[in-house]
Amino acid sequence: MPEETPLERFNVAEPAHAEQTLLACCAARRWADELLARRPYHDLAGLRRVSHTVFESLTWDDIAEALAAHPRIGERTAGTGQEAAWSRDEQAGADSATQEDLAAGNVAYEERFGHVFLICATGLSGEEMLTALRERLGNDPDTERGVVRAELAKIVDLRLGKAFAS
Repeated sequence: MPEETPLERFNVAEPAHAEQTLLACCAARRWADELLARRPYHDLAGLRRVSHTVFESLTWDDIAEALAAHPRIGERTAGTGQEAAWSRDEQAGADSATQEDLAAGNVAYEERFGHVFLICATGLSGEEMLTALRERLGNDPDTERGVVRAELAKIVDLRLGKAFAS
């Protein structure tokens, strides 16, 4: 008999356990609750479609809740959970030479916008992240909220793939 896939296990998991899996992908509780309520999912593509639909309905407060769980770009999170491991992996392109500049940029960004700088860092070098940070400091707050939402959506989609791929 074939082994259960991660998605099949998620579909039948206790709500609290299933919620922890989702919160590692996106720490917005409303997003996680909506995805839980719509179980079961027949495939990863279906889960991603529902995620996208729910994500589009999130308020800025929901997005801010998710942002609060993200470490600063260039900082290595010391956590041991799945989200911490994914963050370390996603930020692998930030080398030590760039980390000081990213740290300074993070401070300026947080002073300007009131939250961490978020970028889908997978596949980006530290220099590319730093360039994006510097460019985005010139955005007005509404424009930057749109950019943050789009970057978070990319991160969530990648993490769903990591969590539920067979």
